[in-house]
Amino acid sequence: MSDLRIGVAQRAPLPCDDQTDALRALREDVAETLRKHPDIQMLVFPEMHLNGTEHLPEAERPAALEQAAVALDSDFVRALGEIAAEHGIWLCPGSLGERVAPSEQHPEGDFFNTQLLFDPAGKLRASYRKMFPWRPFEPHTPGTEFVVADLDGAGVAGMSICYDAWFPEHSRQIVWLGADVVLNIVKTTSPDREQELVLARANAIVNQCTVVSVNCAGPVGRGRSIVVGPEGFVLAEAGIGEETLVVTVDPDHTANVRERGTMFTNRMWDQLKPGDAEIPLPMYNGKISPANWAPRGTQSFDSTEME
Repeated sequence: MSDLRIGVAQRAPLPCDDQTDALRALREDVAETLRKHPDIQMLVFPEMHLNGTEHLPEAERPAALEQAAVALDSDFVRALGEIAAEHGIWLCPGSLGERVAPSEQHPEGDFFNTQLLFDPAGKLRASYRKMFPWRPFEPHTPGTEFVVADLDGAGVAGMSICYDAWFPEHSRQIVWLGADVVLNIVKTTSPDREQELVLARANAIVNQCTVVSVNCAGPVGRGRSIVVGPEGFVLAEAGIGEETLVVTVDPDHTANVRERGTMFTNRMWDQLKPGDAEIPLPMYNGKISPANWAPRGTQSFDSTEME
């Protein structure tokens, strides 16, 4: 597989009031970032980057977020794809409010915090609805589906939004689905960014994957975006203000770490062997099965177990 050059765009949020202005600002930012770093193949922005509400009184922010929400087939989303296509890059413009119209499944409609990933042709290749909104502060409906995206020979990306990283089941599941890099987009304005840096390293270590955690910049956010490799080593870390980290992610290196073990020692994905007893998981009314333990794409994984 080929390497992937990822740009981590630590930025302040763009106000949600004027979508035309937000698109213009994003388009200019992408062009300027690529002018400075022409080798970038994927550019990742923070959570709710296009839906900033910090300029509004706190009591008005939830309603403003709902007002700014769009459908995934909207002109606004298509315009985001056009930005990716214009530059021929993978583009994660952060997340935005997704409005789902009323239906039989959702009689009153729904409102999600949804992460988007466009391919270099501008096609929306993945959309992920945040599974763990930061309650009670976020007004969004929780999503229920884990999402990964094949990067056309440059590995597999797992989609993750902010507070999801605090739930180890989330990172474990998307890596089991085949992700070798987790794109964790973040909008941390609270004083717990220090703990999130520990979680980024921990999730990378226990899942032997690369974790890209991109936070919004100060003064709104706490910054300190971080990229961690599959053995837990920090590949890059930002300060508080706006800046762009550029790192190379090598899916073959991740596969090698899983094969020879973290620090040539630990092979967690090869822990269970045929004939080992199943491990009950009473908390989930489920179990860990040796036959269904390893991630997709590994030699020991039997795809028939997914049927």
